[in-house]
Amino acid sequence: MSTTDKASAEAQHPPADEPSAGPGSDAARDTGRPEADRPEADRPGTDRSESESGSGSDPDSGSDSAEAAAGAQLSTAPAEDGPGPVGIGVLGWARWMWRQLTSMRVALILLFLLSLGSIPGSLIPQTQVDELKVADWKRDHAFWVPVAEKLQLFDVYSSVWFSAIYLLLFVSLIGCIVPRTWQFVGQLTGRPPGAPRRLDRMPAYTTWRTDTPPEQVLAHAKTLLGRGRFRTEPGKGSVAAEKGYLREAGNLVFHLSLIVMLVAFAWGQLFKSEGGKLVLRGSGFANTLTQYDDFKSGSFFSTDDLPPFSFTLDDFSASYEESGPQKGTARDFTAYVTFRKGADGAPQKREIQVNKPLEVDGAKVYLLGHGYAPVISVTDPSGKVVYKDAVPMLPFDGNLSSSGAVKVTDGYRNKDGAKEQLGFNALFVPTFAGAGQGTMLSQFPDLKFPVLALSAYHGSLGVDSGLPQNVYRLNTAKMKEFKDAEGQLLKKRMLVGETMELPDGAGTVKFEGIERWATFSVTAQPGSGLALGGAVAAIGGLAASLFIQRRRIWVRAVPGPDGTTVVEMAGLGRSESARLPEELGQLAAALHEQAPTAPERPVTETVEGERG
Repeated sequence: MSTTDKASAEAQHPPADEPSAGPGSDAARDTGRPEADRPEADRPGTDRSESESGSGSDPDSGSDSAEAAAGAQLSTAPAEDGPGPVGIGVLGWARWMWRQLTSMRVALILLFLLSLGSIPGSLIPQTQVDELKVADWKRDHAFWVPVAEKLQLFDVYSSVWFSAIYLLLFVSLIGCIVPRTWQFVGQLTGRPPGAPRRLDRMPAYTTWRTDTPPEQVLAHAKTLLGRGRFRTEPGKGSVAAEKGYLREAGNLVFHLSLIVMLVAFAWGQLFKSEGGKLVLRGSGFANTLTQYDDFKSGSFFSTDDLPPFSFTLDDFSASYEESGPQKGTARDFTAYVTFRKGADGAPQKREIQVNKPLEVDGAKVYLLGHGYAPVISVTDPSGKVVYKDAVPMLPFDGNLSSSGAVKVTDGYRNKDGAKEQLGFNALFVPTFAGAGQGTMLSQFPDLKFPVLALSAYHGSLGVDSGLPQNVYRLNTAKMKEFKDAEGQLLKKRMLVGETMELPDGAGTVKFEGIERWATFSVTAQPGSGLALGGAVAAIGGLAASLFIQRRRIWVRAVPGPDGTTVVEMAGLGRSESARLPEELGQLAAALHEQAPTAPERPVTETVEGERG
């Protein structure tokens, strides 16, 4: 063995019968630094001699192209253009702008802007959701109304600027995905690149000498890599292998899933319908537009899309915790309905619970809430009953303390025979704390001690003005107070069965009983299933792109000058990772079992004392 060979053996041979592979070793090394931070001569694909001399005269410089090819196409990300437009004139500017729009940087900026733009839609009432809340907001923030209207903040999701962000993001994602998909298809149909001449420049590297012939070493290596699900390609004196294509597949699936979710969102917004209805126990609902208390739909929705069905609320049950720290907490809500599909459908008994909707031809009927409706009757001065109905009250706390308004719009005449309208502000509590307790708030949500408090007015309710009114509020602008004996507003707390006498024989108001009501939401979101599938696929694709590493392994086995076989193994990943040297070390150990390290050769001395 020559002096040069001995020095090489001392530097490259493992001290024992195992190849020196693994993190931290000299043979299989991972620098732990980004490629840009390493000295130029240490980077994969860079010729050391050339970087030191500043010229391309080194004989090894011819291997640069092979080493560059070894690390090429580990990603489908398109190359970034320079800071300015490519080419001259309109075509150059257009190409530069297209590349900027379809870059990942701009896509992330647009996604951020889309999230930022949805904030006003959450903080400011939207016209499509609740026009009354929009009117209240305008009244309370009159100074900001002109600015909000110019910026379309009351219709954020249909505004010009939000639609522009949405469409630009859509185009950006498509423009980013299409070329990357073709690149990925090309990589799948291609073969792993051949081994570079200088494998010791790779981030992970190991070598040893063996007595096993090169052909057997390469055959063992090909079998070993194949069992590890590497795609292999034999070459002259080497085997190239590649693995981790699911990383790029996951990346593409993630971006495609974003497009799917955008399409699903647009589809749902254009064809959606959502309506709410309050139904008293014993009353019914038919799925026609005129039956809804409130209804909103997408731009392309048609009333013909409403599935034909109806139901009657037969009963409603609610149970609560009776004691302990969770006293008053709801345990179960169930609406018992008689359901009919179509105009002549057979009646079916169904139960609707929270998060367990009734499904009908793509629409879902959700149980949203419930409350109480005191039954109130009103007589005129002659004793004639001019009004009797269950009046729904809206809860304003967890114990179902509720408020509302009783409006007698027709049929009442005062003692002079003149037509007049009556109105009563109402406060209802299902469990009264008791007189003298200083509060008119309910102590429990169930009917333990129900009390109704009324205050009386007469005059004009304003319902004939043509302007929309809140049915749960009393507009007293054109009404006068009924006065009690002390000249104060007439008010009274009543139990079931009690009556309030109106002054001067103007009539009576009686608390007849209590009914229950439930609110239902009938929604149709045609793109919800597609959006869910896109979200699940996006999570799976993101996980694959984050946790799967794209890497390449090369094994070279060539005859050495001393008659042994020199085995070299190297690995290259898309990014620096401790897993690559570990994996290379495991593969090297497995191959070493098939091709063990050759024993040390005897060293002879020449007459001049030199080693030979």
